[in-house]
Amino acid sequence: MQKIRNIAIIAHVDHGKTTLVDKMLLAGKLFREGQAEPDTFLDNNDLERERGITILAKNVSINYKEYKINIIDTPGHADFGGEVERVLNMADGCLLLVDAFEGPMPQTRFVLQKAIQIGLKPIVVINKVDKPNCRPSEVQEMVFDLMFSLDATEEQLDFPTIYGSAKQGWMSNDWQKPTDNILPLLDAIIEHIPEPEVLEGTPQMLITSLDFSKYVGRIAVGRVHRGELKEGQEVMLCKRDGSLVKSKIKEVNVFEGLGRTKVSSVKSGDICALIGIDGFEIGESVCDINNPEPLPTIDIDEPTMSMLFTINNSPFFGKDGKFVTSRHIFERLQKELDKNLALRVVPTDSADSWLVYGRGVLHLSVLIETMRREGYELQVGQPQVIIKEIDGVKCEPVEQLTINLPEESASRVIDIVTKRKGEMTMMENKNDRMHLEFTIPSRGIIGMNNTLLTASAGEAIIAHRFLEYQPWKGDIERRMNGSIIAMEGGTAFAYALNNLQSRGRFFIPPGEEVYAGEVVGEHTKEGDLVVNVTKSKKLTNMRASGSDDKVALAPPVVFSLEDALEYIKADEYVEITPNHMRMRKIILDETERKRQSR
Repeated sequence: MQKIRNIAIIAHVDHGKTTLVDKMLLAGKLFREGQAEPDTFLDNNDLERERGITILAKNVSINYKEYKINIIDTPGHADFGGEVERVLNMADGCLLLVDAFEGPMPQTRFVLQKAIQIGLKPIVVINKVDKPNCRPSEVQEMVFDLMFSLDATEEQLDFPTIYGSAKQGWMSNDWQKPTDNILPLLDAIIEHIPEPEVLEGTPQMLITSLDFSKYVGRIAVGRVHRGELKEGQEVMLCKRDGSLVKSKIKEVNVFEGLGRTKVSSVKSGDICALIGIDGFEIGESVCDINNPEPLPTIDIDEPTMSMLFTINNSPFFGKDGKFVTSRHIFERLQKELDKNLALRVVPTDSADSWLVYGRGVLHLSVLIETMRREGYELQVGQPQVIIKEIDGVKCEPVEQLTINLPEESASRVIDIVTKRKGEMTMMENKNDRMHLEFTIPSRGIIGMNNTLLTASAGEAIIAHRFLEYQPWKGDIERRMNGSIIAMEGGTAFAYALNNLQSRGRFFIPPGEEVYAGEVVGEHTKEGDLVVNVTKSKKLTNMRASGSDDKVALAPPVVFSLEDALEYIKADEYVEITPNHMRMRKIILDETERKRQSR
């Protein structure tokens, strides 16, 4: 038998799974303490580090007591559900990581449900027991109830529990007796997670993930189901549509530590990367060339939201970015399709815009942010949900929304959600905080985050996940206030902004360059207002008393990328360049806008 353990790590956003994996790597002597090392090894792109979230699933392995433990780090956000589903197929067991104060959260449920259906054996790790007011024993009960409600088997419900603090680097079987290392966790993995069965016969491997290298192109990653795959072996690629394509393995790699190592062959149960297989899709099988028997394909969740991507054609185009033409943007989107599964790109009638479909605003904004950092300039339209016709009925995506917040702001929040066609399904009071659950159309969630945080004084913890398609729920009111629009281009002056303060709140500081048609603020009333923010004070050589008072301006409202995407109206774009983010009307000329609206 091989001494291999394949485990996936499941946890809600921010419960500490990436930190835990880093500590396991330390225990596996992958690098010495005290090396100049980043805080987290796995979140290796800048965006993941800044936001502290995992976007792409990663594979690493450690050696402990002559066992090889393959660890798969999964994303916690439901927006990246396409990642999770495939990755779990490679594992034999999972570590369910739960915060000792918050307990299991909605997105933990999302991934755990998939893991239980596949039949993985769980080990529960209750993390952050060093926090004040944590409640480890209650949380363990909650996990048991959650698994029971997800129809776990007797064997899955008989799970071992480990307590500890990943940040402080210890794990123990009893939370009141801290140790000084995380070895109890590694021992539990070896003891409780089953080893992969070795199946003899013709080779079979399901491609569950992919890697990309600019030298060899796309690399197929998966777990060998049965048999043996060798370097230089001829294989058959079984496609989704049932067709068969001959292919040849040029090189076989296995995961060692944080990198990959070349080997001559891999046997059933090991996780490997195959180089040289062309034209594959995720969920297809690599089989024996003479007697191909494909494994069942994996379904990937459909996208639920679309956005219009177009080239930047504002008066300021090309000032910041290196890549501004439609060819550049199209090639970049095509490259993203190679590794981003839940994404679709559909051409529109015009040559320089595309509809990009994804799983949610977060999923698409991560792509936009990555492109911006690479030096691209583009404009993006308002996010739209994807409408389907099912049996002749117009249907839209509906999500399950959970909000955890202090009691005093519950009524205001319920009011906001129900106005957006949300229906409350559950309400309970835990430790002076309300836990609310709703089903709400995806359209209602767009742009709601800020309103909820304002209504709850920043205390609300909000999470949502896709549920199903349901019949169209009718119109939802979006933001009522109009926009304040710049009348002409130039530099915005404090003098002009000061005189207009009563009209609304501004998004630009004095001294900012603007162009005609740019959205510079939010009007206090409905309907758009066109103003001149470039008007300077006419100076004379006469001095009047009170003319030299200092101007007191309210600070401008600053938007993050997601906020801006959720804020704009249907006739507006967000213009994104490497150094700036502006909102603008699609039609910049005021007379032309009036003519169109008639």
